[in-house]
Amino acid sequence: MGEGDAPRSRRPVRAASTRARAHRARSPAHLRLGRGLMPIEGPLRELGIHDVFQLLDLSRKTGVLRVTSELRHNAGTVSFEGGTIIFAEIRSNPHPLGALLLRTGKITDADLERARDMQQRQGDKRRLGQILVSLGAITPRELERQVRFQIEEVVFEMMSWREGYFSFTEGPLSDVPTDATVRISTEALLMEGARRIDEWSRIESRIPHLGVVPALAPPQEGDAGDLDLLPPEWEMLAAIDGQRDVRAIAAALGRSDFEVAKTLFGLESAGVIVLADPGTTKRERTTLTADLAELVARAEDALARRDLEEARGVAEQAAGVHPHDPAVHLLLGRIALAAGRGSDAVEELRRALRLDPLSVAAYRLLGYALVATGRFAEALDQWDQWERLAPRSEAELARLDDVRRARVAAQTLAGVETHG
Repeated sequence: MGEGDAPRSRRPVRAASTRARAHRARSPAHLRLGRGLMPIEGPLRELGIHDVFQLLDLSRKTGVLRVTSELRHNAGTVSFEGGTIIFAEIRSNPHPLGALLLRTGKITDADLERARDMQQRQGDKRRLGQILVSLGAITPRELERQVRFQIEEVVFEMMSWREGYFSFTEGPLSDVPTDATVRISTEALLMEGARRIDEWSRIESRIPHLGVVPALAPPQEGDAGDLDLLPPEWEMLAAIDGQRDVRAIAAALGRSDFEVAKTLFGLESAGVIVLADPGTTKRERTTLTADLAELVARAEDALARRDLEEARGVAEQAAGVHPHDPAVHLLLGRIALAAGRGSDAVEELRRALRLDPLSVAAYRLLGYALVATGRFAEALDQWDQWERLAPRSEAELARLDDVRRARVAAQTLAGVETHG
């Protein structure tokens, strides 16, 4: 072999060695035993994000972890110092510091505008939080608390990623872009993250994603009227308007998505609020509307023919596919009422109203169902509500005389004096 061939003979060896190191970098063993300043990287499907955090903690690493998720179109960065987390940021940045301080009432619009003016027009190179402290708008302790909250929420968000790619570059940290110096135990965040995952598994049955919209539950007959709630729960109720979803409420209150979802889950379980999933409703309307319409049409046809067994079977089939569609429960209530099953009708119609508090027909039919079970005063309450909403629907207004005649009969049976 000539001298000119020697360099070529060594190159494949170095390339093979590089590939071997890259392969080890993707394995848990290499991450655990890695030494020196060589980057550690790999897909999350091979090494879960929790394992990555744990190994960086146990090996007391100093450096920067970068995680990207193509599925979420997102990326996050976490800075470690001796295995402790000192900074984290995420591309989606769900809790910008200035907006967070403003929403939680820690600063005013004027404070924020002045601080940003110092940055943008006066060339102040300090971070926003540091400027706000120098202005006396917030205390250093409050700034630290808010920065800690920001970091924790970024880490918890990244801990939910099941796909993506991570890369850890070991080495001294310089120019960490943080508003305050904080040190957060990685082990503590891992434990809290695991706890949240366990709780989410329970919560997600009612809140499958952050787009779910809560609304106040309509008052029901027999409610005591007094609510024994904690201050955070009262604060949550005040933020519920039937329009904002979980994410928007969390942003408005300056609280974590998890905290808000957990509190809403408790309020829904207690019957204080109802939860609606606009995403599911939209998907059903776009991909399953034909199926639902066909089932409803079949049930309506059977009901018109007084074939109540067939009507009930088809309606229950629709409920199995669309359990959260108020129209399905309204239909089941009508069928139960026609079959003389007043109690079943009451249950289905109340369920329809929990899903859609503005269902005018449900109030009218619930009145008839309550009469069928001998609950005349409750029926009158439902018809009162119906009369307030009936002007929204010409079809319901056409039934005004029928309902008023039924009201007179119910008032007589309930021993209530009829007026006018």
